[in-house]
Amino acid sequence: MKQTFSRRTLVSGAFCAVALIPALGVISTSEAAPALQPLDPSDPTAKSFGYLNDTTKVDASAYPSHKADQVCSNCAQFVAMAGAATGGCNVFPGKSVQKNGWCKVWAKKPA
Repeated sequence: MKQTFSRRTLVSGAFCAVALIPALGVISTSEAAPALQPLDPSDPTAKSFGYLNDTTKVDASAYPSHKADQVCSNCAQFVAMAGAATGGCNVFPGKSVQKNGWCKVWAKKPA
């Protein structure tokens, strides 16, 4: 028995196959995300934002708005998995910051 496909079925199948190609690319590249480099507090960008690895070391006279409970882990810019010691920061792309760090761009993470 000879089986035939209509042109409509062939074109439809081709469009579905082509639509899956970008999705497969996203899946394979997401697994190979580069590791973040730790932010050095002496880095010029870090210095310009007053970044320190430890919020308890912030100079109150230089940053009078600083509060002891302001840490990177509760900042809106901090991106990390729960319980991680370090995470990414939207202010310092490609760098990781300490969860107990602080900079003058700190903003409370929405609840």
